[in-house]
Amino acid sequence: MHIQQLSVFLEDRSGRLTELTRILAENDINITALNLAETTDYGIVRMVVGRPVLAKEALEKAGFSIGLTDVACVNMADQPGALHGVLKIITDGDINVDYMYAFSNNGVALAVIRAENIPQVTELLERKGVKLLSQRDIYQL
Repeated sequence: MHIQQLSVFLEDRSGRLTELTRILAENDINITALNLAETTDYGIVRMVVGRPVLAKEALEKAGFSIGLTDVACVNMADQPGALHGVLKIITDGDINVDYMYAFSNNGVALAVIRAENIPQVTELLERKGVKLLSQRDIYQL
């Protein structure tokens, strides 16, 4: 069980992130998770949204460079050691995590995980009883 993440390349100039969020808002696209990483010349926004295909089309039409990537979204208890337990399962499965971002609130923690073989990651985690969010948990209908 995987979901799709948008990766958006942003020029390093004022207002570009605001423009991105304006386009999503105008298209009634909800942002579930967002991570912004920067380099010297540009930023990469990775985000999980309610309508990834529509978001990709709307942002490309506005001149953004977009990629769609499969990721796993893990739902775990908001307690010490929960993330370690998930990562240990992945590591013990001899899988390397490319990157991840996570947050917690009101007893629930979520982590978006990217690895080379997402079907392998999701199958392993599900077999070990880890709860993963599905497309229907996140996507707008």
